[in-house]
Amino acid sequence: MFCPFCRHPDSRVVDSRTSDDGLSIRRRRQCPECGRRFSTSETASLNIIKRSGVVEPFSREKIVSGVRKACQGRPVTDSDLAMLAQKVEETIRQTGASQVDANDIGLAILPPLRDLDEVAYLRFASVYQGFDSLDDFESAITQLRTEHTIRSQTHTAADAAPVDTAPTSNKP
Repeated sequence: MFCPFCRHPDSRVVDSRTSDDGLSIRRRRQCPECGRRFSTSETASLNIIKRSGVVEPFSREKIVSGVRKACQGRPVTDSDLAMLAQKVEETIRQTGASQVDANDIGLAILPPLRDLDEVAYLRFASVYQGFDSLDDFESAITQLRTEHTIRSQTHTAADAAPVDTAPTSNKP
């Protein structure tokens, strides 16, 4: 790391801290030549391999803009989209890979988008997965309905669990 003041080719790390979002590290450095201190921010690079073979840096903004089109006219806020993009990035970074196929990004978008808004999910999935007919839509809707049924049965079973309502006694 070159010193930004005297251009000395080395520096010493004085302090390291993780950023608030946990995606970067802030390092406080000191130059052994001039003694001045400066800060650096380090992030792990994440590159996306497009279908054409072009490699470009990961961008949350691209996720938000792509999903925003599917959410037009839906009750989805900008902060909802930002959270979705963050979840997608966290999912991709958990793989540990420095390069990820664009297809994997689309697959990572689908689950949080389904939880956010099912209509937007269907819109995005229809483009991303290349729905060709009404049968594709029907099978996706059937799958969503099945998941709803399973979730509602799970919640109903949890709500019906016996609760201990016996009076408690404070006597020894």
